Amino acid sequence: MPRPLLPARPAKRPLARQLLPVWLNLAMTGLDLLAQSPPANLPRTAPFDWPGDSSARMVEGIDRFFTKATQESVTERARFWKRDFTSPAGYAKSVEPNRERLRRQLGAVDLRHVVTGLEFQHTTDHDSTVAAAESYTVHAVRWLVFDHVYGEGLLLQPKTAPIARVVAVPDADQTPEMLVGLKPGVPPEAQFARRLAENGCLVVVPVLINRDDHWSGNPMLNRFTNQPHREWIYRQAYEMGRHIIGYEIQKILALVDWFEHLDALPGQSPLEAGIAGYGEGGLLAFYAAALDPRLASTLVSGYFGPRENLWEEPIYRNVFGLLREFGDAEIATLIAPRQLIVEYSQVPNVQGPPAPSEGRSGAAPGRLETPECIDVRAELARARALFPESFPFDPLLVHGNEGMTVLPGCDVSLRALLQSLGADRPTLSASAPPAATQRPATDADEQQRRQLTDLVDHTQRLLRVSDQVRDEFFWSQLKANPTNDWAKACEPFRKHFHQEIIGQLPMATAGINPRSRLVEARPNFAVYEVTLDVWPEVFAWGYLLLPDNLQPAERRPVVVCQHGLEGLPADTLSGPTEPGYPAYKSFAARLADRGFIVFAPHNPYRGSDRFRVLQRKANPLKLSLFSVIIGQHDRILDWLTDQTFVDPQRIGFYGLSYGGKTAMRVPAVLNRYALSICSADFNDWIRKNVTTDSTYSYLYTGEYEMPEFNLGNTFNYAEMAALIAPRPFMVERGHFDGVAPDSWVAYEYAKVRYLYVRLDIADRTAIDFFNGPHTIHGVGTFQFLDNNLKRRPER
Repeated sequence: MPRPLLPARPAKRPLARQLLPVWLNLAMTGLDLLAQSPPANLPRTAPFDWPGDSSARMVEGIDRFFTKATQESVTERARFWKRDFTSPAGYAKSVEPNRERLRRQLGAVDLRHVVTGLEFQHTTDHDSTVAAAESYTVHAVRWLVFDHVYGEGLLLQPKTAPIARVVAVPDADQTPEMLVGLKPGVPPEAQFARRLAENGCLVVVPVLINRDDHWSGNPMLNRFTNQPHREWIYRQAYEMGRHIIGYEIQKILALVDWFEHLDALPGQSPLEAGIAGYGEGGLLAFYAAALDPRLASTLVSGYFGPRENLWEEPIYRNVFGLLREFGDAEIATLIAPRQLIVEYSQVPNVQGPPAPSEGRSGAAPGRLETPECIDVRAELARARALFPESFPFDPLLVHGNEGMTVLPGCDVSLRALLQSLGADRPTLSASAPPAATQRPATDADEQQRRQLTDLVDHTQRLLRVSDQVRDEFFWSQLKANPTNDWAKACEPFRKHFHQEIIGQLPMATAGINPRSRLVEARPNFAVYEVTLDVWPEVFAWGYLLLPDNLQPAERRPVVVCQHGLEGLPADTLSGPTEPGYPAYKSFAARLADRGFIVFAPHNPYRGSDRFRVLQRKANPLKLSLFSVIIGQHDRILDWLTDQTFVDPQRIGFYGLSYGGKTAMRVPAVLNRYALSICSADFNDWIRKNVTTDSTYSYLYTGEYEMPEFNLGNTFNYAEMAALIAPRPFMVERGHFDGVAPDSWVAYEYAKVRYLYVRLDIADRTAIDFFNGPHTIHGVGTFQFLDNNLKRRPER
């Protein structure tokens, strides 16, 4: 049976007598004083008569809200574009801001090393030659990309002067050897790297991070996950403003840098550079060409179509803000007027991450499906329709008879690619795969480990210097002294935090339409269930606890008590024998017993993957789950401040666990909260999300919604607390809380304490360490609420 929203408990005195003072006070808002029993709903509210689970109803409504917003994003993208069609040069300049925004979204931001040559990989036992064919030789190569990160792969070098240079990018689960025909796994007709070399191109085939999970973890900790290697990098990189997509684009563009260097050599005739990719390689080819106009022609196979179902794809394709400005059609316009060839082929067979096994779990769901040819055609037509007919952009769609798929790198596609690179071939040369040399075969697993380790190490270095990066971004821009208007000085950073990190939705558009119903009367207070409309399909919901000793015309402080992950408002009221009590210690009810008005709202982080899907749908729109939560809390504040029994200047926030995450983010944005208390969550948040070297890390859990794009370079918890200052701020911390060790908590809180001392308001901040686990303590925090909300003495 589902757990009841609020356990029933007998009243110790007649309900009408318990609530009489409340009704006297509420009479000022229109209650009939002659009523002999309490009303079923609060004055100025409609009856709340929804059946069923309001929590599930909330999640379902938000899901529909994001689905509609995703559909609408297609037509709303035009506001981000200022295209100039007067000339190709004018057009390229006009879309440069869009190109730069895409570069940042993809995390392709690290300064690349200048590649002037590829390194042949050889030892004292063998040279770099892997294989030889009649017209070309295959070498094992690597190249430095940035900061100890190398690309690796195969160089296919023609024995005569090349006619063009091409980066051939395999799918993530294909090795370069497969695409050249040295190992099984790719049909000969689909070995497009080999076929391009046979037809006179210099070709480089890079290694991609694959979808296996073998190296996803830390053997020193004996902690592993079933996250595909791509997700393993994605999770830690995303927090640092990087991405597995961006990292691999950088490896590709480093090769284009080398191509450009070759053109500059004395006596060298410039050659066109192109790119071709399949599956994950098709994605990378598509994005790389959009970012770099030096690529004259692009072949994308097994990746192109409507992108509005991005949330269903593997999480390592999740890009914050992508769909707000870019669908595949819009990205295609960044390639224009250069040649784009879209090959309609079957996408790689990805039905989810590797299956969980003993000691390995936590990967995000995600699958790939081949779109219908008609949908691919429509997306390409939408790209062309963004240009006037006179503009020279003619993308080519290649498919089989009657809209069937073709193998990657079919003859039609390769001829079109070569023609657009200045090498027209009416027919393509063909030969057998090259014969392998006596060189030992490449250990693909060891090569994958090296490539993965490079990216992990780079990301961990970003984590280690992130304190200094945030200092430059935030602290060095502000002056903390008693005479400075700290809140005003923080306003640009508050705006950045809301718009660029959390994601900002417009203000509530629906009428507030409050609904309520009486749920329970306890000895010192009454409990009302309340809902408020926010946006179409989105509402706020929670429990209002009204003390029974309210006096007419009295305005009291409010404490908003926020539950944690998978919780309900009722959990904050649970008694000692009820499931929610061990964590929440009935803190909402205890505060109401002390005379505070309490509102216990529901946040939509309940339902496991059902709510995590909301984050997946929100992120491509440059939004997050907290975008909605902030809107819900803003609406709650609208309603509370309109109540005659509430002092609008004395509304505090107190949240546990995921509610503690809310305590860091919502009051940082909504300054109508007079104070904030973070319980069982405050710590070195960036480290918790990014580090591979601690069992406390979210990298080893199933909470794949945790990473927030580029948070690591902008706001840790100390910076969020600074956005709350100069309002009172407190941390409640159990020594045995498994969220993080005490040292992480103390390290981060020391920065907060230092700020409040600099502002000469040290009495407005505190931390309460107690002997206990992940739970409300309710000792120092209750005193903090008394002191800072200045509750009037009870009569």
